[in-house]
Amino acid sequence: MLIDGRSPVANNIATMSLEMDNLSFAAFGYTRRKLSAKKGEDIALLDEANTLPSGLVRLIELQEYGFAYVKP
Repeated sequence: MLIDGRSPVANNIATMSLEMDNLSFAAFGYTRRKLSAKKGEDIALLDEANTLPSGLVRLIELQEYGFAYVKP
């Protein structure tokens, strides 16, 4: 969803980023490295996306702040 040139929701992400100051989009470093290695080049992300070192660590941090993780 956050890969530049391939995201079907790129316009929505850009709009939401402009409208909501407290909204952020994050790609997880491990996943990005694996995708980049598989493709043989760095995966470019949308300008609105940041890369976090570890998704699991971030999820744990958010749960400590009272957020809930819901898996569909």
